[in-house]
Amino acid sequence: MKLMKVTKNLGMLLLGIWLILTGLIPLLGISFSGLGTFMAIVAIAAGALILMGR
Repeated sequence: MKLMKVTKNLGMLLLGIWLILTGLIPLLGISFSGLGTFMAIVAIAAGALILMGR
């Protein structure tokens, strides 16, 4: 059985987390007051890290 490799690139890891959360939030009906701000911060961090090559 082959194990999945976790990327060492932090930006791509954050992007993956953001994409999964973006899909799960409406599917599961998750909602709290700072959700939009939290998702925006994760997206900005992922984009910045990808552009910096980290």
